[in-house]
Amino acid sequence: MLQKRRTKIIATLGPATDKPGMLEKIFRAGVDVVRLNFSHGKTADHENRVKMVRECSAKLGREIGIMADLQGPKIRVARFKENKIILTPGATFILDASMDSDAGTVEAVGIDYKELPQDVQANDTLLLDDGRVVFKVEYVDGSQIHCRVIVGGELSNNKGINRLGGGLSAKALTDKDKADLKTAVALQADYIAISFPRTAADMEEAKQLIKDAGGTAGVVAKIERAEAVASETLDEIIKASAAVMVARGDLGVEIGDAALPSIQKKIIHRCRSLDKAVITATQMMETMIHNAIPTRAEVFDVANAVLDGTDAVMLSAETASGDHPDVVVEAMARICLGAERDRSTQISKHRVECQFERADEAVAMATMYTANHLDIAAIIALTETGSTPLWMSRIRSGIPIYGLSEHVPTQRKMTMYRGVYPLAFDVTRLEVTEIYNAAIDEVTKHGFIKRGDWVIVTHGDHLGKIGGTNTMKILQVQ
Repeated sequence: MLQKRRTKIIATLGPATDKPGMLEKIFRAGVDVVRLNFSHGKTADHENRVKMVRECSAKLGREIGIMADLQGPKIRVARFKENKIILTPGATFILDASMDSDAGTVEAVGIDYKELPQDVQANDTLLLDDGRVVFKVEYVDGSQIHCRVIVGGELSNNKGINRLGGGLSAKALTDKDKADLKTAVALQADYIAISFPRTAADMEEAKQLIKDAGGTAGVVAKIERAEAVASETLDEIIKASAAVMVARGDLGVEIGDAALPSIQKKIIHRCRSLDKAVITATQMMETMIHNAIPTRAEVFDVANAVLDGTDAVMLSAETASGDHPDVVVEAMARICLGAERDRSTQISKHRVECQFERADEAVAMATMYTANHLDIAAIIALTETGSTPLWMSRIRSGIPIYGLSEHVPTQRKMTMYRGVYPLAFDVTRLEVTEIYNAAIDEVTKHGFIKRGDWVIVTHGDHLGKIGGTNTMKILQVQ
């Protein structure tokens, strides 16, 4: 039986995946979740892509999760008369909140975030275009931020601005985001990613907006701000979210490249400790936008995220606008599988000394302990919300977890969880005494287990009840 990849792959959709047949190719290559990037495209584009995903998913007979990624506040320079300028180190330059948006010159340019002059002060370091250009603030005069160029080079229209160390006051949810959130709910997105949250309150606001719009999507916190990685703040954001994304682009600019690796490891560790899913993103296979093979550095980057315990690894431009999205996905799947063969990915001390608050959580932990210490081929979890398989997936293991649910939204949410494979299964037609054979038959017919294998089945006495898992049973496939 082929080894199943446990780490999930998220692929961003775009013009490259719109090509005829490409969506099916990347799904067959290993994509588990797709990302709709609301920083680009119109509502009609997103609607068409969701339609294509659902149709292709039905054709292949497996659920694909959909994550809508909101743009968030974009603090950018405006535009230049000649579209770009060249800045010389040592020169002076003005960021002017009152300047016309198309009037930029080699001396000054407008900014789209008008409150920026109130957020900065003398000696602050501003990083533009992901840190390629660096300014030191000399003084602020009304709407004008007077800077000295420290690192020069080309600066073109609409490039981003970050403050080293963070601290900008822009709200996580803009008016555009709130409108896009309603669109995402209407499209029945399974996850909605919130850009630049500063505190758990930003995530709570997003959850309330989703609820008000009649949605059930899980919220994903994109950790991009320096203030969000402070230990207490980070934990509160994680607790308020369904999943967390290590968004290494803006985060790396704000905290500095040297601090990024240890922060990534910290975020992954805290997410697993707090029983939340975690995504590692940004430039994972960047050179494969055009190249047919990854660099060794990219291989190590993806593998290290897998070894650290990430639930999912994400592709951005590599699939949205790259030359060969399916080749990139194949390469990423191959690297994940290679890393998962390392014994360390199957050894866990997670919550060994913890007190459990719920019976279903205790059953999930007991199941994984038993499975890891017995010759178990698979775990079959009957679930209403996906919580039990999520708890199970926090334990490092090489044993596949099959989440069986009659609820399609639950199946789609489980596409994000490491080592969990959702299957459609209707328990409402069964008596408790019938569920074992029926559940085992469902997994067997897909070829995932065979006669003679030992499996563990978990369920509740009251089928269809949320939070009712109270039973685990060890059975042999007949």
